[in-house]
Amino acid sequence: MNLQIKKATTEDAQILVNIYNKAFYEDYVKYGECPGYDHSVSDMIKSINESLKYIAYIGSNPVGAISILKKDDGLYYLGALCVIPEYQRQGIGYQLLEFIKAQCKDWEKIELVTPADKEKNVIFYTKKCGFKIDGEEIDGGVKLYHFTLNKHVSEVQYGL
Repeated sequence: MNLQIKKATTEDAQILVNIYNKAFYEDYVKYGECPGYDHSVSDMIKSINESLKYIAYIGSNPVGAISILKKDDGLYYLGALCVIPEYQRQGIGYQLLEFIKAQCKDWEKIELVTPADKEKNVIFYTKKCGFKIDGEEIDGGVKLYHFTLNKHVSEVQYGL
């Protein structure tokens, strides 16, 4: 698989809306709402201007995306890491996360939230990527786990 990752620009807003809608449709159906689903192009343009977004391509096909926001010195919030369903479980999400860690060279800690009952997400973030669950919250009736990845802890864990 020849995966290419490119920084998103405002001209890519519709591509990102399409990726998010395909990737988060299942969550929208399950929960009746999903913050990653059904963005307008203008909302996506605003989001592109506020955070770093990258698109993963296989050939000319956009297959996934990642969005990260710098909150403080060394602290980042992973707003979205998504791969459209037919391309999941091929290592694309992991490659996107590794790519973003390389782009954000000053990262010390990355935070994110995901629904607690999305077992594949929980396994991905904890077992494959080294995140730790450090809290939970309720948002609109959905229980969310709060995850953190600490750079120095992951370096020790993975012998980096």
